[in-house]
Amino acid sequence: MKIPIAIVDDNSQNRVSLADRLQSSDEIEVRLTAVNGEDFLEKMKELPFNDLPKVVLMDIEMPGMNGLDAVRFGKTLYPEVRFLMLTVYDDDDKIFEAIKAGAGGYLLKDEKISRIIEWVQQVAELEGAPMSPTIARKAIAMLAQTSDRVNPKEDPLRPAQTVLSERETEILRMLVEGYDYRATAEKLFVSSHTVRKHIANIYHKLHVTSKAKAINLAIRNKLI
Repeated sequence: MKIPIAIVDDNSQNRVSLADRLQSSDEIEVRLTAVNGEDFLEKMKELPFNDLPKVVLMDIEMPGMNGLDAVRFGKTLYPEVRFLMLTVYDDDDKIFEAIKAGAGGYLLKDEKISRIIEWVQQVAELEGAPMSPTIARKAIAMLAQTSDRVNPKEDPLRPAQTVLSERETEILRMLVEGYDYRATAEKLFVSSHTVRKHIANIYHKLHVTSKAKAINLAIRNKLI
């Protein structure tokens, strides 16, 4: 089945172009588009529960209600919907605010459409937290700055025992370095499906549910 999504972007050219490219794929169905947060929330009210998008691609800077506020309201009203920021902004403040608002990932608009589709699949199928490589490196740097101040005995993410296979450790290291599923698969000469299975095992063993938490734990506990 195709993954139902929404696109929220005030730039009509960007919105229509992205919708057309995603709609033409075999994996994505664009369920609704909106020009800002208010428009998005109003259109969500009109949809039956079973027709709600599973993933929302949300711009940040928009007139009226911006993307960060839309995610805050959206997560409260529709907790089952996942939000991915899709923006031109890569500064630390925007990343931090988006994560606090409840965004499940942070992508840049200059990413290839094939990668955006793959990241939407990650969020929909594995509830991961995809980030563009540039954003992932920034997030890792922010985590590293705080990791030395965390007492491992008080760290709720610290596992009692962590037993990752050699391949799982290799894939975890690539996640930390900012590789996405497809790039990881290409580098390791395996299928994207195989990478997804390994990452699902990593999440299970580390007792986490997202890429961001796996990266956080890996850095704090020096798992790689």
